Amino acid sequence: MANFSLVFHGTDQETKAECYINTANEITLEVYFDQDSPLHSQLISLDKSTAIKLAKTLRTEINKIEG
Repeated sequence: MANFSLVFHGTDQETKAECYINTANEITLEVYFDQDSPLHSQLISLDKSTAIKLAKTLRTEINKIEG
């Protein structure tokens, strides 16, 4: 399995979200509220079916954005 993560930066430049597969083979999203401090973060780990549902929901909500 590849060893990588994806990082998404928030529009306010103070936050970022990192996405990776954890050791339990789950998708983990970790949101950092202060990029300079890993102590200010929250994470959620999702099994494959829940991650797929989240991805579908995100696509639906993105399609609702005008412009």
